[in-house]
Amino acid sequence: MSQQSTRAEIIIGALPFIRAFSGKTVVVKYGGNAMVDPQLTRGIIQDIILMRLVGMLPVVVHGGGPQIDQAMKVSGLQPRFVQGLRITDADTMRIVERVLVGEINQEIVASIQRLGGAAIGLSGKDGGLIQARKAPPTRTPDGQMVDLGLVGEVVRVEPRPIRTLQDAGYIPVVAPTAGDEEGATLNINADLVAGEVAAALVAEKLVLLTDTDGILDRQGRLLSTLSRPDLDRLIADGTISRGMLPKVQACLTALNAGVQKTHIINGTRQHALIEELLTPEGVGTEIVA
Repeated sequence: MSQQSTRAEIIIGALPFIRAFSGKTVVVKYGGNAMVDPQLTRGIIQDIILMRLVGMLPVVVHGGGPQIDQAMKVSGLQPRFVQGLRITDADTMRIVERVLVGEINQEIVASIQRLGGAAIGLSGKDGGLIQARKAPPTRTPDGQMVDLGLVGEVVRVEPRPIRTLQDAGYIPVVAPTAGDEEGATLNINADLVAGEVAAALVAEKLVLLTDTDGILDRQGRLLSTLSRPDLDRLIADGTISRGMLPKVQACLTALNAGVQKTHIINGTRQHALIEELLTPEGVGTEIVA
């Protein structure tokens, strides 16, 4: 079966879902290795454009971890993380902003335009979109407290810039950097930004693309639907850890604000985004209130 016919069959079977989501905002966090593979990138961009064409209002929040890691190594810097958050000194922050805002954001916008969509890129500084503050020290698994440096946490998301772009027919593409009250630029985890953006927009859905099929149990089996008590148990026993923690926190932030459903799916699977949104069975982990 060709990729084209696969997408067509998905769309035909998804007509009831398309009608239900028409005019509804869906926040998509795009990151991981799916941003590195050109074929996967093209497929995801096509799916995002398709969402807009069938009446949904997609908002893209992107990361860029692999690209930042590579740029740091070229500069002789070693990436360091605590509980899934990048330790960010001044040299690292300059690389982060250059890669996220100056390179990746523009590349995603250009790809959407090239494939027939319309997009405008933003960072958290644009239009006062994201108000942030320096994140407090974070505790490591062995109990030590670590200063993350120029890492931010979201104080508030102003939805008007995104709403303005949506009303004008554009797909907003958001880079996860912002300024604090003193004007310092802060690096914010893209998953957490996506959760806050979804919350501010009271989106219909939040979908996080990652490099695994979703949340897996200790035997590597996909957990297709999880509730808050399930998450508490999986975090307590260490099943959910490291880079999955910000994703789960993003989902909880969105759900607390009234977002209907949140999803963690494998962005390296062709058309996983459309399958998760427009088929009853889905392909990843659904987290519900």
